[in-house]
Amino acid sequence: MKILYGVQGTGNGHLSRARVMAKALARQNVSVDYLFSGRSPEQFFDMQPFADYRVMRGLTFVSARGAVKPLSTVLKNLDWRWAQEIRTLDLSGYDLVLNDFEPISAWAARQQGVPSVGISHQAALKYPVPKVADNWINNALLNYFAPVQVALGCHWHHFGFPILPPFVEVSPVHQEFVHHILVYLPFESPRDIAALLAACSGYCFKVYHGAPAPDDLPRHIQWHGFDREGFKAQLASCGGVIANAGFELASEALTLGKKLLVKPVLGQFEQLSNVAALELLGAAETMMTLDSGTLGRWLKRPGPAPINYPEVGDKLVQWLLAGDWHNPAPLCRELWAGVSLPDSWHSRRDGLAIADCGLA
Repeated sequence: MKILYGVQGTGNGHLSRARVMAKALARQNVSVDYLFSGRSPEQFFDMQPFADYRVMRGLTFVSARGAVKPLSTVLKNLDWRWAQEIRTLDLSGYDLVLNDFEPISAWAARQQGVPSVGISHQAALKYPVPKVADNWINNALLNYFAPVQVALGCHWHHFGFPILPPFVEVSPVHQEFVHHILVYLPFESPRDIAALLAACSGYCFKVYHGAPAPDDLPRHIQWHGFDREGFKAQLASCGGVIANAGFELASEALTLGKKLLVKPVLGQFEQLSNVAALELLGAAETMMTLDSGTLGRWLKRPGPAPINYPEVGDKLVQWLLAGDWHNPAPLCRELWAGVSLPDSWHSRRDGLAIADCGLA
C-alpha cells in the first residue's frame, strides 16, 4: 500500500498527531509521502520524521491578540491558488489518502476517485459531543473543508460514539516542580502574556512563543522560542500548563496529570468546543480573556491524576492495512477498553449524554 498523508499545518497539534502516525507507519514499513499546507515552509520545524515532505499553500486563518479575524481570513484565501493546487496534485500511484484536516489532498482525492480516510479531532465534532456554535457555517466547515470518505475523530472521552482516544507521545515524568508552569499561548501577544504573569512572582513561568520576549521581562518569566524537545521536557517536569484550547497539548497535559488552564482563540469553533468539553468533564479551568484573577485561583489548585491513554498509532495502522475502513467501532472499543477515566468524569455521566454504541 502506498499512502499520501495530508496534514493541516496551521496548528502544531496536527503535526504532533502526524509524528505519532509517521513512527507507527514506519514501524510497519508502509510507503508514505507527506504533504503539509496552511503555513509557510520556513515556519515548519522538527520535521525529521517526514523525510522529503511537500508543502503547499492551502488554506489558513488570520488571528491577532487571541482572536480569529474573519475578514482578514477571507481576504487571505481569496487568491484561489489553493484551487490550482487541488487540480495539479497528481494522486496516481497512491492507494489511499490519509488526511488530517488538510484540504488540498482531501479535495484532490475526491476529484480523482482515490480512497480517503480522515484522522482528526475535527471529525469527532461531527458527533453530538460537547460543542458550541453548532450552526450551518461550522457544520459546513467540518464537512467540506477537507472532505473524506471515512472520518475518524479523536477526543478525550468517547461519549459513546466510535471516536478514538487522543494520539499522545510524551516524555516520562522523572521529577516534577509544582511551581514551574509551562505557558504556550502562541496566538496571544507577548506583552499581554507578560502582563498576565507579572504579579505571580512565586512561580516560574516557562513561556514558549514564536515572537521575541517583551522588554523588561520579570525574572520569574523565562521566554523560549519553539523547541520541541525542550518543550516536551518542560511539560513533563512542570506543575501545570497554561495554553490556548488546542486539542493535542491538552491531551498531553491530561495524560501526564498536569493541571490545565486554557484560553481559547476567540472565534475558533474547535477551540471553543474544546472549552465546552473540558468544562463539562471538569478537566480544566478556562478563561475567555487573559484574566489574572482566574490565574491566581488556578495556581492554588492541585494537579489531577494522570490518564492512561493508549498508544493509538500502531493499532490504527494495522486497521488501515486490513482495509475494513467503514467499520471503525471494533478498533475504538479495543483502544478504550484499557483506559481508566477519572472518577469525576464518571460522576458527570448524566451531562455527557452517552450514546448506546457499545463504548459506554
